[in-house]
Amino acid sequence: MAVRTQFESSNEVGVFTKLTNSYCLVAIGGAQNFYSVFESDLSDAIPVVHSSIGGSRIIGRLTAGNRHGLLVPYATTDQELQHFRNSLPDSVKIQRVEERLSALGNVIACNDYVALVHPDLDRETEEIISDVLKVEVFRHAIADNVLVGSYCALSNQGGLVHSKAKIEDQDELSSLLQVPLVAGTVNRGSDVIGGGLIVNDWIAFCGLDTTSTEISVIESVFRLTEGHQPSNIATKMRDSLIDSLA
Repeated sequence: MAVRTQFESSNEVGVFTKLTNSYCLVAIGGAQNFYSVFESDLSDAIPVVHSSIGGSRIIGRLTAGNRHGLLVPYATTDQELQHFRNSLPDSVKIQRVEERLSALGNVIACNDYVALVHPDLDRETEEIISDVLKVEVFRHAIADNVLVGSYCALSNQGGLVHSKAKIEDQDELSSLLQVPLVAGTVNRGSDVIGGGLIVNDWIAFCGLDTTSTEISVIESVFRLTEGHQPSNIATKMRDSLIDSLA
């Protein structure tokens, strides 16, 4: 299902939160009802971790991650890093990245198997992404926008991309990512998908302004209406299949 919420008076929930299949990060300093939305829907399945990055609350734009790992910018303090290590599952590898394009959430879009990255990302950062997140990395733009993390949202089930992405670009991206893609919007017509939407394999959270039409597109492409968490068996089968092909 897709749940509407907002952080204080902002509908850009993807700016202040990061959601994967194994953890959820939320910025500190929000209203209690904001946190209760996440905790009521997620705490039975994955940890909901309250944190900041370098003292900033825009953790969704500064971090990139999936169920295998979490990448944080160099500005992350030792104390924040230790907090992540204490709070996240042991299977999640945490890495601080020294990268000129330090808003990692804006320049990296990924699920558990593939990552799209800004074309100018350092070669060393690309290797870290591949190693820590255990993904295949592709340099790409979406509708001529190099901030791929801002203009799309991905899960293992599907992806939502900038509304001006051409059909042939969607087809090319879809074959790279091996998931169905749809061009769409959030928050009543906003193209900044990554700012207004966070999603994993069984739930999505979007801004309060998101219309029922936009929500039906989100639930359809991410297959959220099936209403169940992905089974471990299916995940393990896919992992072993990818290992055997690699």
